[in-house]
Amino acid sequence: MTDRRTVLIAAGVAAVAAATGAAAAQSTDIRGSVTFVGGKVIPEGHLEIYLEDPAIQDSARRRAAKTSLKSEGGSKTIEFSLPLPASSVASPTLQVVARLERADGWLVARGSAQFEAGLPVHVTLKAVTY
Repeated sequence: MTDRRTVLIAAGVAAVAAATGAAAAQSTDIRGSVTFVGGKVIPEGHLEIYLEDPAIQDSARRRAAKTSLKSEGGSKTIEFSLPLPASSVASPTLQVVARLERADGWLVARGSAQFEAGLPVHVTLKAVTY
């Protein structure tokens, strides 16, 4: 016969294992890709990709994570990965923003996409006109 205490201990162990498995399954990175509007080749330049919460008024705290990549001017898609800050997951206004700049610092293209936890992000760059 199994006593009540053994059943409760087994249930507790199962609950902890399930919770640990779910937490481990959540990725600590935001993964995605950047393309250029119309499926064209992404121009040459410096690509900066960051996580931004436009609901935050303080511009110093608005950007949560950042990565930089180089576009050689020959790819139609560039894959990226951003570290996911623990404090950022709860905000429904988070966006992944991509900026492509020339070597002299001029902005060539920009794009953004809404961030949804657990899903890959696809950002389409659109040419900037001055």
